[in-house]
Amino acid sequence: RFACDAVDEGLLTIEEALLTIDASQVDSLLHPQLSRPITEAETVVRGVAASPGAARGAIAFSTEAAIAAAKDGIATILVRKRTEADDVAGFHSAVGILTSTGGKASHAALVARGMGKPCVCGASQLTVDSEARELRLPGGIVMREGDLLTIDGSSGAVTTTAIPLEEPQLGADFERVLEWADSLRRLGVRANADTPDDAARSVRLGAEGIGLCRTEHMFMSPERQKLVRAMILALDSDRRAQALDRLLPLQQGDFERILLEMGHRPVTVRLLDPPLHEFLRDPIEIEERIASASEAGNPALAADLGIELARTLELQEANPMLGTRGVRLSLLHPEILSMQVRALCRASLAVRPRVGTTPRVELMVPLVAFESELSLVSDSALAIAAEEGLAGSEAPLIGTMIELPRACVTADRIAERADFFSFGTNDLTQTALGFSRDDVEASILPLYLELGIVDRSPFESLDGEGVGELVRVAVERGRGAKPGLQLGVCGEHGGDPDSIAFFESLGLDYVSCSPFRVPTARIAAAHASLRGHPADQSEAGLPSPD
Repeated sequence: RFACDAVDEGLLTIEEALLTIDASQVDSLLHPQLSRPITEAETVVRGVAASPGAARGAIAFSTEAAIAAAKDGIATILVRKRTEADDVAGFHSAVGILTSTGGKASHAALVARGMGKPCVCGASQLTVDSEARELRLPGGIVMREGDLLTIDGSSGAVTTTAIPLEEPQLGADFERVLEWADSLRRLGVRANADTPDDAARSVRLGAEGIGLCRTEHMFMSPERQKLVRAMILALDSDRRAQALDRLLPLQQGDFERILLEMGHRPVTVRLLDPPLHEFLRDPIEIEERIASASEAGNPALAADLGIELARTLELQEANPMLGTRGVRLSLLHPEILSMQVRALCRASLAVRPRVGTTPRVELMVPLVAFESELSLVSDSALAIAAEEGLAGSEAPLIGTMIELPRACVTADRIAERADFFSFGTNDLTQTALGFSRDDVEASILPLYLELGIVDRSPFESLDGEGVGELVRVAVERGRGAKPGLQLGVCGEHGGDPDSIAFFESLGLDYVSCSPFRVPTARIAAAHASLRGHPADQSEAGLPSPD
């Protein structure tokens, strides 16, 4: 409102007014807020402010409890020690998330920000006992499932006080400021969106496309997880093919709805990325089920569960983040690649009459380290697309997610087979620094901040001197080999104003971020354009970058 009034009264130019707005604060305007701050006396614990906004609800210790409560119209806070892939369905049902471990780049934080859910992570003074369904607070206070919590994802505070919430009120001034930003920025802004609802929200918030569609998130409902497990646990190719045949139309349907929401805008779809064991049940849970089946006199069920346990243990890895995931899945299990490419191509053809043109589909191969990996997957994908009727100019663009140091320094060779690069700066930060984002933010980083080793979390704002230099090398070598190579960023840094300024300096084409961070990215990209031309600033009387 101040910026608009100042322009209307002739006190500031549009450029000057836009530079008075703190882009990092814009995100919080889009979420419910507390009617008043949580006082220190009311705060029972404080964690990392991982996803902005506030939420109030009953404690739910499991995805199943959150889903059941939502069906009864009960708002819940999903409380976990840490969240994993199979908790995503619980995120959809809960109004907020609280974890005792992790930080701003943990699984809980990333998924919560993508969904626009308030989240507090790394509340290490909490003891979460999911089996006993108890939450132990400092001072010996014990809370149970169904008890009330209020969390503030903007401050990290947690209280048992029922503080009223206020819904966001965005008006014409907000839209006007965003229109100014769009007229001044050079960088494109896309969104990370995995569902039709995410896609629709992204368009409403001004995204120009989808820069990352994580296909594994389409498999997280209980019904689909059963099919994925059947595919993984299949003892022969026929059974595996049967499970994939049942998954294909489900994934195709998701793709169709996403493509319809995006219309003419580009959609970048990432092939399956996480380790397969993330879709399987915990071995301890399976062992308990075996014991129960045996006690109930059901040896057939116990035997089936024994096979599942053996296969689950076989798939477990000491360091799964650096194991059987990414492009390696497509090479080890080409049938998965085939299913996903066919689903995407069939969806593209199905929506073409309604969109009015062939949708702009981009297929992204994750975790590539060797150019031959990309070549093999690219050749297979293009052959499958041709079989489905999409060849030549209608074939999907095929590129890679640059998230390994080797990919950065060999970007010239990888570029020869890539239509685009998208920097996955979350994993690039992990692999470059040797940091596990799920562990160090709650343990190592606080010490590093205190000692002055780092001034901000490298998962929150890009480490320009290290990770940033790897990005710079990849940009120079990639475009040196292919001048027209499209370059984007799809890590969480794509929504951080300081990181966006760095990406602008490298001449990237776009950034992609969580839907609710799209307005932040639009304003930050405009700031980066204005501050990137000192001569223009002096002529216009704009504030300097300092």
